[in-house]
Amino acid sequence: MSKFNELIKGETPVVVSFYADWAPTCDDVTSQLKSLKQEVGDVFKIIKIDFDKNESVASKLNVQGVPTVILFKEGKVLYKSAGTFDSEIMKEKLELI
Repeated sequence: MSKFNELIKGETPVVVSFYADWAPTCDDVTSQLKSLKQEVGDVFKIIKIDFDKNESVASKLNVQGVPTVILFKEGKVLYKSAGTFDSEIMKEKLELI
């Protein structure tokens, strides 16, 4: 957990993607995030967290379902999306940082 906290509190934006193997929409979110990373480059990091294996982290961040994507910079939540994910909105948020 301390490594996670270090990452989300850093200067580089971090996208945390909560997923579950049983949720097929999570694969779509992963694909969208990979495409976005190819498009904008290394301006952000991606961390995938298995919702079922990390319930304490999910609870601490008020994640109640998957997929959920949260954009952090310097420990602050800049964007959160639960259920559906729009990579264009994420791209706009990243461009504003």
